[in-house]
Amino acid sequence: MQVGILFDLDGTLLDTLQDLTDSVNFALRQHGMPARSLEEVRRFVGNGARNLIQQSVPEQTGAEETERVLAAFQEHYDAHNQDKTAPYPGIPEALEILGKKYPMAIVSNKPDWAVKPLCRRYFPGICARGESQDCQRKPAPDMVFRAMADIGVQKCVYVGDSEVDLLTAKNAAAPCLCVLWGFRDREQLAEGKYFCEIPEQLPERIESIIGEIYGK
Repeated sequence: MQVGILFDLDGTLLDTLQDLTDSVNFALRQHGMPARSLEEVRRFVGNGARNLIQQSVPEQTGAEETERVLAAFQEHYDAHNQDKTAPYPGIPEALEILGKKYPMAIVSNKPDWAVKPLCRRYFPGICARGESQDCQRKPAPDMVFRAMADIGVQKCVYVGDSEVDLLTAKNAAAPCLCVLWGFRDREQLAEGKYFCEIPEQLPERIESIIGEIYGK
């Protein structure tokens, strides 16, 4: 049975943190709110754009005002999400190696309108799904199952950088490889079993997990 490889996007394949922070702070400034640091935004990402903005606005901000900040963020990020974003060093080479043997897909809680252009630019040919109204976002397993169907597999290894990814993989009954170059550190991923310290190790780590779990 063919095994697929599913990847989270932000913090796993792409370093998007500076562009996200710039767009968050643009939206906050537009509404007279204090800016957030890079490290604060790092902690806030992972659960979608609305959650990111809800955590970024000051406490006691009303729902309507939060929605206006979200709209400003989305408009700015749509225009500037490729300004400073780039794959982590070693990622393109690792994907090239893995793609010769395994079907691959990308599943992200970033809005689908942002995921598709980013993946077309940096990872052309790899199936990609972002958050959309017709598919429950991670950590629900729905996006994982749809991506697996897209690439024609019934088993997968899931690769991510956050506690959301760990829970997503658990909910999808898939092994999770936690990468340590992203938005969370090892302590925050303490529930993980498999870890990867640098992108160059990805093919070896994934092969090892597939051999252990699926006997291939």
